[in-house]
Amino acid sequence: MRGVTPIRTEQLTVVPANEASWTDLAAIFGTSDPGRCQCQRFKVRGWIWRDSTQEERTAMLREQTGCDEPGAPNTSGLVAYVDGEPAGWVAVEPRTAYPKLRSKPMLWRGRDEDRDDDGVWAITCFVVRKGFRGRGLTYLLAEATIDYARSRGAAALEGYPMIAPPGKKITWGEMHVGARQVFEDAGFTEITHPTLRRVVMRIDFRETAP
Repeated sequence: MRGVTPIRTEQLTVVPANEASWTDLAAIFGTSDPGRCQCQRFKVRGWIWRDSTQEERTAMLREQTGCDEPGAPNTSGLVAYVDGEPAGWVAVEPRTAYPKLRSKPMLWRGRDEDRDDDGVWAITCFVVRKGFRGRGLTYLLAEATIDYARSRGAAALEGYPMIAPPGKKITWGEMHVGARQVFEDAGFTEITHPTLRRVVMRIDFRETAP
């Protein structure tokens, strides 16, 4: 049985999803809430559970990731392996890939910028496979997105984590976007706090360039 000790750097390999197998990614998603959504919450037009089927969402994710296609020109996230076993996923790609994200009013409160700027990338989902949770993998995945996005020409990278006000709980399903602490530890800065439980965190590579 796996222990609960933190994952060490030498145990971890993170690759673009197109360099991973579809079988490995499916094992990470499993049948949990992320497994039902298949990272389509911000992509399906309309209400995700009404306007798409499980089969459609699965097919969409497979096409978007390009799994099993190392030469694919694009992919939609990163896959983490721990000691060679598929363990985690993070969705990271240009913000323009998420139609509903760009049209969600609450994420734009206090912000005046071009929502269609494809130089801004977004992190929208973390999934950690059962058996690897509680070992810091989400933190490692958040860190991995930074060099990945920057190396592909991103001008900025942002996420939309949840926070838990005193006395309140956030369910695992809600936490698929990540926790504020995860982004803080990776070096992101809070730029807005549009709702009681939601913040927007960002790294601007133009400002952090040497």
